Amino acid sequence: MYTRPHHLNETISMSNTSTPKGTRDFGAIEMLRRNYIFDTIKEVFRKYGYLQIETPAQELLSTLLGKYGDEGDRLLFRILNSGDFLSKVEDEELEKRDLANITKKIAEKGLRYDLTVPFARYVVQHRNEIQLPFKRFQIQPVWRADRPQKGRYREFVQCDADAVGTDSLLLEMELVEMSEEVFRKLGIRVAFLVNNRKILAGIAEVIGTPERLTELTVAMDKLDKIGEKGVKDELSSRGFSESEIVLFEPFLRMESQNNETILATLSQLLSSSAVGMEGVEELRTILALLPPDNEEMKVIVSPSLARGLSYYTGTIMEIKALDATIGSISGGGRYDNLTGIFGVKGLSGVGISYGADRIYDVMEQLNLFPPALNSTAEILVVNFGMEEIKALLPLVRSLRKNGRKVIVYPDAAKMKKQLSYADALRIPYVIMAGTEELKMGSVTLKDMNTGDQDEVPQERLLELFPSKER
Repeated sequence: MYTRPHHLNETISMSNTSTPKGTRDFGAIEMLRRNYIFDTIKEVFRKYGYLQIETPAQELLSTLLGKYGDEGDRLLFRILNSGDFLSKVEDEELEKRDLANITKKIAEKGLRYDLTVPFARYVVQHRNEIQLPFKRFQIQPVWRADRPQKGRYREFVQCDADAVGTDSLLLEMELVEMSEEVFRKLGIRVAFLVNNRKILAGIAEVIGTPERLTELTVAMDKLDKIGEKGVKDELSSRGFSESEIVLFEPFLRMESQNNETILATLSQLLSSSAVGMEGVEELRTILALLPPDNEEMKVIVSPSLARGLSYYTGTIMEIKALDATIGSISGGGRYDNLTGIFGVKGLSGVGISYGADRIYDVMEQLNLFPPALNSTAEILVVNFGMEEIKALLPLVRSLRKNGRKVIVYPDAAKMKKQLSYADALRIPYVIMAGTEELKMGSVTLKDMNTGDQDEVPQERLLELFPSKER
C-alpha cells in the first residue's frame, strides 16, 4: 500500500492555501450563476451578429504599453522572461536600481489589461482573413495590478463586443440597445451615461488649455465622487489658472438637467470649437436613432463622463446599476486610431465591455438569480444497492435524455447520509426505490423543500419531468 511521505504531509499542512489578493475561487453554484450571465450575454451578442474569438492571456509589452495612459501602464502585470531573466542586465544597473531599464530587459510580456487592445492587434494580424465591418465578442479574464476593494478585483472577466471597419453611428445606437436587452434579461435596471471625447476636447479648447486635455478629463471624471469644489481644487493643484477654472465651471453644472437642455447648453458654450460641436451633433444623432417609446432605456447625457482609457476618440458610455451600491458595470466607446498604432490606419471601431464580476455582485446583492441556479442537480437517486440501481438506470437515462440533471448516489450509504448530501447540494427532489417499489414499477418521489413524498409510477415520473426542449 502506498504511504504518503511524512515530510509531504508537513509541507501541505504548513502551506498557505489562500488565493492571491484580488482573486477568487468559484464554487459549483457560483459557476452555475456565472455561466447563466455568460450565456445570456452570448445569446444577445450573437443576435446582433457578433462572432466569438479568443486571444492569449499574455501579450508582448510592446503591444500593451502606451495604450491606457500612464496610470494604465503602471497597472500592467509584467511576466518575467524565461530562464536567466537577469542575463541582459548589467551589474551597474542593478547597483543603481535603474528599475525602468531593468524592467524592459527582464520582462518582454505582460498579462492583458483589457480585451480591446488585444482585439486591435488581432485585427491587424488577421486583416487579410476577416471581412469588414468585423463584429466580434470576447469573454475572457483580464488582469490589473490595482488595489483590491469591494467590486474591484485584480483578476476579472470582461465580456466585450466590438465592431471595426465602419464609423457609422448606427453601431453606437446598437450597442445601447444590445446592452439594454442584456440587462433586461438579467433583471438589472440600469442607466446609460453617454458623452463624447470631442466634447471634452472642445471644453479644453474654449478654456484655452487644449494641450492639457488629459489632465482636465482626469479631474472632470471625478465629479460624482468629489463634487464641483473637489474638481476645481484638483485643477488648481495641477496648475490651472483661476480664469481657466472660472471658464470651466459651467460644464460642471449640467448633470441634473435633461438631455435636450444639456445639448443646447453645450452648443452655446462650445460654439467656438468645431471639434466640440461635432461631438454634440454626434450625441444628437445617436439619441435620435434610439427608440422613443422605450421608457426602460434610461440614457443620460453626462458632460463630466471622461473614462480613463486614452484611446477613445468619439462617443463614450458607461452603464450603472440603479438599485445596487456599486460603480459602473459596463463601459465603452468609439476609437478611431487604435489599429493605427499597429501600422493599419483608417479603421474606426466602437465597442462595449461588461464587467462580469461586478454584474455577478449586483445580481447577488439584488437576489436576481433564478432559483434553479441554487442547486447543482434537480434529482438525486438514492442508492439501496447495486441491484436496485441497475433497475433504475433506464429511468435515470430517460430523465437525462429529457435534459434533466440527475445524480445517482454512488454508494449504498445510510439513508440519512444520502438525504443530507441532497440537502447540502440543494437538490430539490429525491427518488427512492426499494425492491417492493421496483416490482410495482414505481418510485417514491420526495420534495426536499416541503418534505412531502409520494409513490409515483415510473412513466408518470417522466411526465412530471418532461423534456426541457419541448
